[in-house]
Amino acid sequence: MTHNIYLYILVAAAVSFLIRVLPLTLIRRKIKNPFIRSFLYYVPYVTLSVMTFPAIITAPTLPLAGILALTAGVAAAWKGLNMMGIAALCCAVVFVCEMAAPYLM
Repeated sequence: MTHNIYLYILVAAAVSFLIRVLPLTLIRRKIKNPFIRSFLYYVPYVTLSVMTFPAIITAPTLPLAGILALTAGVAAAWKGLNMMGIAALCCAVVFVCEMAAPYLM
């Protein structure tokens, strides 16, 4: 059985193109349904979360450092700290956890 890589690339390109073009061609008027509007409003945030949260936990050497940094970042955001402060805090938490890991084991 031989595999034609160009056929696979062509099919992947066609599927990707159709996913992007079909909504533009089929939906021409403004969406008035509040459920669909709210669903479409939150899609970018959910997509960003799905890509970001696993990386936060798995990026450090110790997953516990990522979990602690995520917890500290959520708490700091809840208190109203700006993005630069949250990023610095999370980096500091991971740094301290990574430095303290050899002494704890």
